[in-house]
Amino acid sequence: MKISIPICTFLIFAFISCGEVKKEKKKEDPMSATDKTGVRIEDKSSDKRVDVYFGEDLFTSYIYPENIMKPCLWPIVTAKGTEITRKYPLKPVKGERADHPHHIGMWMNYGDVNGIDYWGHSEATPKDRKAYSGIIRHQEVVGSQADGNQATLKVKTNWEGGGKIQIKEDISFHFMDRGTIRIIDWMSTLTAQEDIVFNDTKEGMFAIRVSRELELPSDRPLTLTDADGRPEPNKVVDNKLVSGDYLSSEGVTGEEVWGTRAKWMKLHGTYKEEKVAVVILDHKKNPGYPAYWHARGYGLFAVNPLGQEVFSEGKEVMNLSLKKGESARFAFRTLICSGEISDEEINNLWLEFSDLY
Repeated sequence: MKISIPICTFLIFAFISCGEVKKEKKKEDPMSATDKTGVRIEDKSSDKRVDVYFGEDLFTSYIYPENIMKPCLWPIVTAKGTEITRKYPLKPVKGERADHPHHIGMWMNYGDVNGIDYWGHSEATPKDRKAYSGIIRHQEVVGSQADGNQATLKVKTNWEGGGKIQIKEDISFHFMDRGTIRIIDWMSTLTAQEDIVFNDTKEGMFAIRVSRELELPSDRPLTLTDADGRPEPNKVVDNKLVSGDYLSSEGVTGEEVWGTRAKWMKLHGTYKEEKVAVVILDHKKNPGYPAYWHARGYGLFAVNPLGQEVFSEGKEVMNLSLKKGESARFAFRTLICSGEISDEEINNLWLEFSDLY
């Protein structure tokens, strides 16, 4: 390894309705109450998703429908049941930003792999850009294992661009239930199928698109969705729900965090009465550590260890090269917190994370 808009098809989850329960003794449920404790994983390949439950409640789903151009985790839910991921463009709701349809849930990809853009590709990509846009295709669920308050899911994907497979990817997810703190460890090993250069660009790499409440206040007019999830015709200034703010491990706050280096970044705010924080931790063994942060006020929360030229204003450049058959590993931890989390707690979880893998 050498360092040198159309709206997406709505993804509808099926819910099982329950009738009235009679007072007579119920038949034994094949999924007993004791089976529904802890962390568990349900593979629903016919729906192109794998569900992750904490107890009886859905925490997140690994989804790979044909129309979103890469697998991702969506939705992501706090311990109190709050969805912290933006619903647009998969689920119609009123009052969300109708921008960047390629920002869906939590994902990992990159904007320039031998000239192929995996980051910005969606159903809204113009026809003249399709030839330069890549798709990450889910290949298989390798396996899953649950043990009490944690579980592991392993999958394989192919990064396909220019009519060929550029990268084979092995992803290992580790989900942990720590009560008010829910943890996702995402480890991706990227193996080059040809000589590869991840050309230096700000468009990457590991990201989550959050809902309105975690955006930072703005006086700029913006396009919001109507009740059917379609963009409203008129732009408005609207901060009624907005409460987000950033804090980096280096003490930088607000939108000033963009283009700075840090080993972790916290985005925090309030949903009604619930205080919420989303914290992304970089791994000390990642290329480019400590990474630059592509963290925006409008709800894009991304860490980019490979894009350095724009963030450093030309002082640094990083082009990651892999020869055919070589691999690079990237590991990121995300904390989904219901309530407050201190810098000390975050630092301890960062140390734990860096020593695990």
